[in-house]
Amino acid sequence: MSSADPFARIADVIESQRSPEARREQLSLYVAMGDSFTAGTGCPTGDAWPDRLAACLRLRHPSLAFRNLAVEGATSGEVAEQLGEAVELEPDLVTVVCGANDVLLSTRPDVAAYARRLAGILGRLRAADPGVRIVTATAPDHWDFLELGPRTRARVERGIERLNRATRGVARAYGIACLEVAAHPGLAKPENFSADGLHPSALGHERAARGFAALLREHGIEIDEPKGDQR
Repeated sequence: MSSADPFARIADVIESQRSPEARREQLSLYVAMGDSFTAGTGCPTGDAWPDRLAACLRLRHPSLAFRNLAVEGATSGEVAEQLGEAVELEPDLVTVVCGANDVLLSTRPDVAAYARRLAGILGRLRAADPGVRIVTATAPDHWDFLELGPRTRARVERGIERLNRATRGVARAYGIACLEVAAHPGLAKPENFSADGLHPSALGHERAARGFAALLREHGIEIDEPKGDQR
C-alpha cells in the first residue's frame, strides 16, 4: 500500500494509539452487523454462525450478552444504518460482514462507494470505543450451486473479486481481523449451502462459526472450539 493511500495513513494513526498488550478482559457484549449471512437465512435450526459464536464465547465469558442486528437483503448502505444502535449498545466485540448484496443487486456495483461505507462503519465503531474488537470477512467469490447465466455469473464474480480487494484493504487500514471466505474449499461442497444455492446451510453456518472462532483466538480473544463437524 502506497504512502499516498489514505487508508495507510489511517492505519498508522490507529497503530500508534494501540496498547502494547492485547486486551484479555471478560467480554460483556457481542454485536453482529450485516446481511442475510449474519441474519442466519438458510439455517433451519435458527442457530446461525453468530449464535454459535456467542455460545462458544460464553464458555469463557459467562456474562456475555449478544445482539444480532443483521437484516436479510441488506446492502452495505443499509448495514451502515445499523451503526446507531450498535454504537449505543457499547459492545466489546463486533462482527461486520456486508457487501455481497452490493454486487448481487446491481449490474454495475460501485465498489469504491462500498469501501467508503465500510471504512465509515469501522471508523465510527473505533471512534466510539478505540478498544472495541472488530471482525469482518470477505465474500464467497463463487456460488457453484446458484443458478446463474454465464454472463451474469462472470459479472458477479468480477464484482465480488473487486469487493474482496476493497474489504481486505479497508480491514488492513483499520487493523481489523478479516476472515478469508473467498476461495475457501468449502465453497465447492454442496452440503455447505441451503437449497437456494446462495445461503449457508446449517452445516455451513457451523463451519463459518468455527472459522470466526479460530480467527478470534488468533487475535487474543479467549474462546472455546465450536462443537460439531471438524472438517
